[in-house]
Amino acid sequence: MALTSTPKPSLVPPRPTRIAAAATPPQALTSPLIVAALIMAGLYVGRDVLIPIAIAILLSFVLGPLVNLLRRWHFGRFLSVATSVVLALGTAAALATLIGVQLADIAKDVPRYRSTIERKIEGLNDTPAGRLAGYVASIGRTMHESQEEAKPEPKPEVKSTGPNPQANPAPPDKAILVEVKERVPGPVTLAGTLLSPILHPLATIGIVFVVLLFLLMQREDLRDRMIRLAGSSDLHRTTVAMDDAAKRLSRYFLVQLALNASFGLVVGIGLYILGVPNPVLWGIFSALMRFVPYVGAFVSALFPLALAAAVDPGWSMVIGTLILFLILEPLVGHFIEPMLYGQSTGMSPFAVLVSALFWTWLWGPVGLLLSTPLTVCLVVLGRHVDKLEFLDVLFGDRPALTPVENFYQRILADDPEEAQEHADLILKNCSLTAYYDEVVVKGLELAARDAARGVLTTDQKTDIRTSVGGLIAEMADRDDLRGDTEAKADPDAPRPEPVPETWRPAGTVLCVAGRSFVDESACAILAQLLGKRGIGVRVVPFSDVSRAKIADLDPGPAKLVCIVSMAISGEPTHLRRLTERLRRTLPDARLVLGLWQADDAGLDEATRRRAVDADIHVSSLRAAVDAVVAAAHGEAIPAPKAPEPEGEFARVQPMPA
Repeated sequence: MALTSTPKPSLVPPRPTRIAAAATPPQALTSPLIVAALIMAGLYVGRDVLIPIAIAILLSFVLGPLVNLLRRWHFGRFLSVATSVVLALGTAAALATLIGVQLADIAKDVPRYRSTIERKIEGLNDTPAGRLAGYVASIGRTMHESQEEAKPEPKPEVKSTGPNPQANPAPPDKAILVEVKERVPGPVTLAGTLLSPILHPLATIGIVFVVLLFLLMQREDLRDRMIRLAGSSDLHRTTVAMDDAAKRLSRYFLVQLALNASFGLVVGIGLYILGVPNPVLWGIFSALMRFVPYVGAFVSALFPLALAAAVDPGWSMVIGTLILFLILEPLVGHFIEPMLYGQSTGMSPFAVLVSALFWTWLWGPVGLLLSTPLTVCLVVLGRHVDKLEFLDVLFGDRPALTPVENFYQRILADDPEEAQEHADLILKNCSLTAYYDEVVVKGLELAARDAARGVLTTDQKTDIRTSVGGLIAEMADRDDLRGDTEAKADPDAPRPEPVPETWRPAGTVLCVAGRSFVDESACAILAQLLGKRGIGVRVVPFSDVSRAKIADLDPGPAKLVCIVSMAISGEPTHLRRLTERLRRTLPDARLVLGLWQADDAGLDEATRRRAVDADIHVSSLRAAVDAVVAAAHGEAIPAPKAPEPEGEFARVQPMPA
């Protein structure tokens, strides 16, 4: 009975919809380095204009859901936008006023804080650490004084007195006292001096809210223009990409704003309970600094700690403040943030660090605050626009290689330890058969293709066989029926029915390798999986079934022969001759042909049978195992079925780079 195969779902999740890039004329293609340099120069020179625009764009993502909500309440477009912008402006003005009042309150108490710190320093001098520091300082002063004493004193310079040494020197000229009085500044000059520190921030805020107003009012028109620039040939794909990007960014910014505001609120309440002055200021400061990756939370803790040390004569307030930040920041950063964000940001840790350095270098402290949101925008664009795909590859959190490519790269580089770690990660969520079928076999197929192109050397082929053999040996004790997660969750799950005793002797099933250099490794995989089900298997290399040596083949108790071939070209004729030789040598054995090639995946049963005369045709490792097990139980050989999308393959995710 012949088997047909159906397509199987891949371990790799599908790539998101991309916007096809328009054809670029040759004259528009310039050196990437020159283009990058021009872009960075433009970002730096135009920072005074670009920073407000960037802030306005980010605020538009935050206020977009509020505008939509007000429009659903029939406020109208202009009233919805105006209300949202006024609320944002009022919130910013209230925060700025509150911060100014709090800073003025701190400035009044600076002398008192200074005296407290001086008393603490004097108290530290009486401790063993203080005495040690004083001893070290005294040694340093002694060494400095000895070096000064060792320097030779300069000899006094003797001046010639001329022909009349007894003559009295001329009296010195009298000094003239000159008094310089500053001109009293006029009202205009005084106003300019007082307002100059705040004119630039006020101008920036004004530009931000003017641009924000126009962005929210013309949102649909701007979206249409972006669709035209990105690609209007397929409006469905482009619209889906734009909506996905807008929703992802809005969700990320809203979640980040809510989380950081909650962090600042908890910090303010905690500092108020501890008695630290101005807890409102430090709560706002902590919320703002959490937008800065990595260092923001630590910087936000420095000022409250310093103030606590200046206020409290003892150390209890400092210790309490330190404990508050040591508990709160890891809790938010390592538990709450991953749970809320999930995969919404799509950025790798390396991208977060590089973006912080890059934007700080270009735009200073404001760039540090905007680094993560701006890079998130670039990553989302890279996932949907073909011309910007390099941004997703460089800064995205998705692996650059699929599990199959990861596996092949590791065995090609002769790195069996990394290949083993790769296998351990994937096998947490799938069975051994699934891992072999979806990763290892497909990786061996890539090796067979490279060998057919003549790009693999003899040493590389040997290294690949050795690495795969070591991996197979490491999998000898692994449970094949379930993944690690399933096995731990349900250790009492029923096991398959054992095969009859007549199928247990070694050599009952012969796994015959094709002539490709990876076929013997594929046979070893199939033999291991059948052996885990209690079937006696023997691997037969291609040299033992060649035309010259097949007469010397000892068939033993063989009842079934599995031929495994992964070669890319010239296989139908070669396999047809091989099956004819096996038919003559083992006339009573059934033949299973495993032609594991992507090129032949679309062939129907009749085409396969015409190409090679075999009893059973399979195109996957799983189908071969199922066919042999069914034959051992004397059952009708079932047609191979693809796993359900929610099955074990859907749980397998690509390995992190």
